[in-house]
Amino acid sequence: MASMLWRGNWITRARIGSGLILFTFAVFHFLNIGLGLISPRAMEAMQDARQMITRTAVGGVILHGALLTHAALALYSLANRRTLRMPLWNALQFGFGLLIPVLLIAHVVHTRLAHELFGVNDRMSYIPVLIWNTPDGWKQALLLLLVWTHGCIGLHFWLRLTPWWRRNTPALVGIATLIPAFALAGFMTEGRRMQALFADPAARATAMAEFHWPDAATFGTLIAISRAGLWIFLALLALAAIVHFGRRSLRRRRAVRIRYADGPEVTSPRGLTLLEMSRLHGVPHTALCGGRGRCTTCRVVIEAGEDHLPPPEPAERNSLRAVNAGPGTRLACQIRPTNAATVFRVFLPDGRRGRAHSSQGQERRLAILFLDMRGFTARTTGQLPYDVVFLLNRFFDAIVPPILAEGGSVDKYLGDGLLAVFETADEGSSARAALRATSRLSAALAKFNLRLADEGIPAIRIGAGLHLGELVLGEIGAAGNAPRTIIGDTVNAASRLEGKTKELGVEVLVSQTVLHSAGIDTDALDFVTLDLRGVATPVIALSMASGQDLAPLLVDTAPAA
Repeated sequence: MASMLWRGNWITRARIGSGLILFTFAVFHFLNIGLGLISPRAMEAMQDARQMITRTAVGGVILHGALLTHAALALYSLANRRTLRMPLWNALQFGFGLLIPVLLIAHVVHTRLAHELFGVNDRMSYIPVLIWNTPDGWKQALLLLLVWTHGCIGLHFWLRLTPWWRRNTPALVGIATLIPAFALAGFMTEGRRMQALFADPAARATAMAEFHWPDAATFGTLIAISRAGLWIFLALLALAAIVHFGRRSLRRRRAVRIRYADGPEVTSPRGLTLLEMSRLHGVPHTALCGGRGRCTTCRVVIEAGEDHLPPPEPAERNSLRAVNAGPGTRLACQIRPTNAATVFRVFLPDGRRGRAHSSQGQERRLAILFLDMRGFTARTTGQLPYDVVFLLNRFFDAIVPPILAEGGSVDKYLGDGLLAVFETADEGSSARAALRATSRLSAALAKFNLRLADEGIPAIRIGAGLHLGELVLGEIGAAGNAPRTIIGDTVNAASRLEGKTKELGVEVLVSQTVLHSAGIDTDALDFVTLDLRGVATPVIALSMASGQDLAPLLVDTAPAA
């Protein structure tokens, strides 16, 4: 997962690294301001501790280098974007990132630069009294909120795929709300204190001497520097915008004409994928995986212009080979037309509202349970069909309620077994729900077997495979008769795990992935490595003689969402 977090080119890694440095500085700076709620002494003590790092030569180079790098990359991103269309969260983060320097320049000039150039003692009490009850005070409060929101959005969309982040999101949201509130409350408390102190002429004179308060000429110089810095940034912003719109204008002049068979004809800028062109012009184009090259539902047949396309990369070539695609077939999400072309969309959205939405499917990382009754054929040989049905229904009546109670659902019944999926809010809660359900259904089966013993019927044994991974959930079947189901390699792996329980003589095999996603410490557990037929890589799993043995592992895990 760590390698995934740092995946990308050097620009991406530089943006992440500089952003983390600045966000760390912001956290401690805002906490420092919030200590005004406690005492001025606490504020000063924390500022001294912070400046032991930030006011050193190395600390200054790191901090200000990160600031300049992050701002430069924002301008570079604006200049190189092909379109300004983006999701709302991305637009907010991008817009806030460009607005922050406009407000930050004056803050830096009147604190750090004033200290370095004119010896101003920019203690924590200095800024509140300097801008108290002025428009600049409101601007700095806005700056604090912009910085915090920008940083939190970036951090969330960087870490959202990590299990620990998803598990702790509710708590992290609470912390993210409290820190700026704490800072603003501390600012107001210290501002009122300093305002009252400055009302006493003697105390005012003493405080101004301690601060080495700038005189009118110094303030004039600081204001001039702030304005110069602001104009430089605005000029760079304007230059980035000119480059952006200039490149868009050039791309329009070198636009590509795409004609869709049985569809419209559009003109799009070069550099976009065919799928992006379709979306840009509102042309319906199926793409179940969202245009990430993980399916072939966006494939098209190139009726004209194939000669101008580069050959498919290995990933696209392997995907097309897997579906036995014919000549001229390409994936719309992978090709970037540079010349006129005529394309035929192999799969068109159905157009009927009920079918088109639900049949598209969605990808989720969820836990699933594959369960089978042991020795069913031998047990039922010679029995009347009605007796077999009666026994199966009693069996399912015993084990299915624990699955439903934990938020799971039975995707399908498989004769003497079933496939259950735990479609909860996130991966972590899905894993925990699946583990609790398995433990509870094992206990329910034990009670059911006691009743069978009283009736003179042999006990029922089961085998269960529990796995977690990528699933596609959607309607599969003819229109009007397509039940919702799940498919994917995860289903096959869970089925193979269930099959291995018979060979190993255990009731349950739980993949290590499920336990990790549930937040369970696995250091002390003994795992087995299994080569499963039809599964590309070995699966590491925990074998349990009884599903009830899972209960102790779940003591310290969070409840399901």
